[in-house]
Amino acid sequence: MKNLHEILKKEKYRKIKFKVTKTQHLLIKAELNGVKGNFILDTGASNSCVGFECIELFQLEASHSKTKASGAGATGMLTQIAKKNALKIGSWQNKDFSIVIFDLSHVNQALVQYKAKPVQGIIGADVLLSGKGIIDYYNHYLYLK
Repeated sequence: MKNLHEILKKEKYRKIKFKVTKTQHLLIKAELNGVKGNFILDTGASNSCVGFECIELFQLEASHSKTKASGAGATGMLTQIAKKNALKIGSWQNKDFSIVIFDLSHVNQALVQYKAKPVQGIIGADVLLSGKGIIDYYNHYLYLK
């Protein structure tokens, strides 16, 4: 079989490097509204999100949301949403991106407990679906179209 990178490059995919943390999470760098941050790449997260403490950092215009969040040991968490944001991961970008805002402290507490660095947010399936994501786990690359 031909080299995966060469095949995907011909199909106009963007190649983005990620790291695997001590906790086996996939860590990816992204820019939200021009501000860089560290995010977990999480195929099990339906939506991308950031913590409440990052509203100012990423210059988000948060508004109320009726949706409750759940995941990784927590359920029924209050959320907010910020629409019309610019998300850039590597050279891939979405200039009309909505992001969920909720309490990520339980995620970061778990990371710190394992001596891993805290993150500003999570990149979820919304990005992977819209970007036709392909994850090359062996070589630590995410491909987005």
